[in-house]
Amino acid sequence: MILNGALAGLVSITAEPLTPSLGMACLIGAVGGVIVVFAVPFLDRLKIDDVVGAIPVHLFAGIWGTIAVVLTNPEASLMTQLYGIVAVGIFAFVTSLVLWFILKAVMGIRVSKETEINGLDVDELGMEAYPEFAKSA
Repeated sequence: MILNGALAGLVSITAEPLTPSLGMACLIGAVGGVIVVFAVPFLDRLKIDDVVGAIPVHLFAGIWGTIAVVLTNPEASLMTQLYGIVAVGIFAFVTSLVLWFILKAVMGIRVSKETEINGLDVDELGMEAYPEFAKSA
């Protein structure tokens, strides 16, 4: 969680690294770190599986950072920032949808039922990745 908080801070300030003062940059990054703390349980409640926390770090903190640009850049407009968030979101969603559809058609995106039950670690590596959590016979 600490690493993801730091990454979220970096993602948050990346939208506008030039105009904020050092203090404001730290504040923007700190808010991004706090967003991760609340976003992870939120995704858990929605039953969205995000093992590495990429959604809170990149999506939520990225949106915050994009909106925070208007706090330090007088030339930025909130409506322009929101428009950019929506445009990038639509592009990413449509592009991902097309690529996943192609992958599904060409090679499939699921493992066999047996592999799913046994675990990918056994199928791919030939051994349990976490033997201390192995199923008891």
